[in-house]
Amino acid sequence: MKKIKTRLLAAAVILCALGIYYYAALPAISIHSMDFWIFVIVAVGLSAVWFAGAFIKKERLTYYDLKELKSSKGLKCILAVLAVLVIVFLAGLLLSSPVVNAKKYQQLMKVETGEFTEDIEELSFDQIPLLDRDSATLLGNRKMGSMVDMVSQFEVDELYSQINYQDRPVRVSPLKYADIIKWFNNNSEGIPAYIKIDMTTQNTELVKLDEGMKYTTSDHFNRNIYRHLRFRYPTYIFNDLSFEVDEEGTPYWVCPVKKFNIGLFGGETIGRVVLCNAITGETVDYAAEDAPQWIDRAYSADLLVELYDYYGSLKHGFINSILGQKDCLKTTDGYNYLAIDDDVWVYTGVTSITGDQSNVGFVLMNQRTMETKFYEVEGATEESAMSSAEGQVQNLKYRATFPLLLNISGEPTYFIALKDDAGLVKMYAMVNVQKYQIVAVGNTVSECEAKYTDLMYENGIRKVQEDDREILTIKAPVARIAQSVIDGNSHYYIMLEGSEDIFDIPVTDFIDIIRCEVGDELTVEYRKGDETNTVLSLNGKEKPAAGEAQTADNDFS
Repeated sequence: MKKIKTRLLAAAVILCALGIYYYAALPAISIHSMDFWIFVIVAVGLSAVWFAGAFIKKERLTYYDLKELKSSKGLKCILAVLAVLVIVFLAGLLLSSPVVNAKKYQQLMKVETGEFTEDIEELSFDQIPLLDRDSATLLGNRKMGSMVDMVSQFEVDELYSQINYQDRPVRVSPLKYADIIKWFNNNSEGIPAYIKIDMTTQNTELVKLDEGMKYTTSDHFNRNIYRHLRFRYPTYIFNDLSFEVDEEGTPYWVCPVKKFNIGLFGGETIGRVVLCNAITGETVDYAAEDAPQWIDRAYSADLLVELYDYYGSLKHGFINSILGQKDCLKTTDGYNYLAIDDDVWVYTGVTSITGDQSNVGFVLMNQRTMETKFYEVEGATEESAMSSAEGQVQNLKYRATFPLLLNISGEPTYFIALKDDAGLVKMYAMVNVQKYQIVAVGNTVSECEAKYTDLMYENGIRKVQEDDREILTIKAPVARIAQSVIDGNSHYYIMLEGSEDIFDIPVTDFIDIIRCEVGDELTVEYRKGDETNTVLSLNGKEKPAAGEAQTADNDFS
């Protein structure tokens, strides 16, 4: 009787241990989950140990005890099941790998060829995201430190998801409980706010909620977001969760569900997306292609980069990717994000797998749809561009962030923020992708862009567009005259009798204009403009060429 109680107690301990392991590790109940296979193998192994215990009659095993164990049909059956599980698991790993499925892996991602100037529009300065994740984290922590009513109870989570919110690139991150004690004190009300950082203006806002978030990564027990999802969807294998807000500012967890396309464990893509309201815990399950438009991140950047590396390196099989490496390409080290048509695209360069110091092009990958476009633009790697930018301010010892790819006057251009040792953005740099020796830096984005444009003119990359507007002539007395200063240069604006047009006459080009008075007759050659007319000659005197000195003539009558 005592032995039966001992056996029952042992079984209870094993079941309890397995239950605790499942509650903590949360393996998906799926043949595609390696965690679940390990869980089952461990469970069968413990069952074998428990079964063997029934044959132990003494503190020390004798030869007869071992013989009895060896002849037990029940134990043999359990061990056979264990062996089969291990063999199938190992075989599944091998048969799911790129080693035997190179072609299938290479075809997981469909890649189109894009046209840079058509697909990537020039952004206005108020649309360029100026902050990287580290800078956003710094701003978020500073904002949190100023909230005296919350800082003792909450911290900012490290997520900082980049999304498009009301057509603006922003990063958002929820608060989290500072520790388990703070959770006990505040969990009934939930987490009261999240951080929102505008990536262009650097404006940091603590968005307070009418009702607190009760399903987060820092919650415990059944309100922990991972456990909440597991018990609602026990067979789903989730990829990295993303914190996002919809256009009304309601916080959600975007929970992509993995789809395995090759064997038991291989060929991961995203098959479904579960939306979980962070406040109420309500969930909605979508097929990936039916997910709402406002969702920005179903595919993580790391997954997209991995898929493109398969596409680029396995064109001629697995062995070639290791040995011959013919036509093998890979993504460069690092990536950034672009906001295009209300979607977030992952940008990264593409280079030879042998590690050349130049890119053969770059790719953009849509985080919602997995749409991928390759742009054949040869040029410097991001690392080379970062070094070029740092070289321009080496006396200040600023560090370059990973570049953002922009279209500047039709030219692929690396846009780089330069930060000091404290992590604050101090300057900006623009580096031409194809000619990375062309580098411009400025204290503001507009100053940097102006210098970069000048450098493109000087190096023949950009040419002054020929003005094909008709040249007109008018001769009439001056009716009105006014003076203004633009960018430090004096301009005279005149109107002539019989005309409603305004003529812009820069003093630097026509110095005699300072003698002009109302009633003086002028002969003006000009081209029509939207607001003012561009003057080409005044009383027969043409606009001088660049760098040519002005001489004054007293020719007004």
